[in-house]
Amino acid sequence: MKRTEPGPGQESVWDYPRPPRVEPTTRRIRVAFNGVVIADTQRAIRVLETSHPPVYYIPQADIQMAYLTGTARQTFCEFKGAARYWTLTVEGRSSPGVAWSYPQPGPGFESIMDHLAFYPGRMDACYIDDEQVTPQPGDFYGGWITSDIVGPFKGGPGTWGW
Repeated sequence: MKRTEPGPGQESVWDYPRPPRVEPTTRRIRVAFNGVVIADTQRAIRVLETSHPPVYYIPQADIQMAYLTGTARQTFCEFKGAARYWTLTVEGRSSPGVAWSYPQPGPGFESIMDHLAFYPGRMDACYIDDEQVTPQPGDFYGGWITSDIVGPFKGGPGTWGW
C-alpha cells in the first residue's frame, strides 16, 4: 500500500486520526433513492478515520424519516458505541440496512446522536455539493469518496489487514 500524495485542495485519508475526528460541515449533503430526495442538509457531521473516506452523519430533522424503519441488526464500534440499522422503502422499492445511527454514542461522539449515516453504494445517488459520491470499496464501510479525497482506501479486497 502506497499513500497517494494529495494535490492542492485535497485531503489524504492517511492524514485522518485514530480515534476518529468528528467535525461539522456546511457542505450540502443529499441522498436520493427511487426518485425521492431522502435527505438534504447543510448541517451534517463528518467523521474522519485513518484509511477511510469521510462518513457523513445527517440530522434526522433533515431526513424524510417516514421512509425509514429500524431493524433488529446491531453492531458495536469501539469509539462510537452500539449502532442500529435502518431499512429504506420508497414506493415499494426497499434497500435493507441502508443507514445506521448511534442512539447513545460514546464520549467525544455525542454530536452524531439523532443523526443517520447512509451507505452511498445502497442508494441511487449521494452528493456532496454538486459532486456525485463514489462509494467506499467493499460492503462493510460507508465512506463517501469525492475528487478532494485521496487514498488508497480500506474496504476493498486485500485491505482488511491495513
